[in-house]
Amino acid sequence: MHEGCMGSFENGKQVVDKLRMMGFSNQYMPMPMKLKCCCGEEFEMETFETKCPKCNMVYGVTPCHAFDPSNIQAAGVDY
Repeated sequence: MHEGCMGSFENGKQVVDKLRMMGFSNQYMPMPMKLKCCCGEEFEMETFETKCPKCNMVYGVTPCHAFDPSNIQAAGVDY
């Protein structure tokens, strides 16, 4: 079920699962964002699903919420 921009997620795994289900994982975000990983690595998040180049932590953000870095959620290492 697609809830548009009103959907809410309890954790990063749910965000990434939704991205994959809807086919948005590899699509480019409207504007890349700088992200600091939980391992301390800083990198640029360019797609809605991104993996840290240092520790492989997977991060995701839905297209509706891609304008605010506080909406980016960690899903797990190699998720």
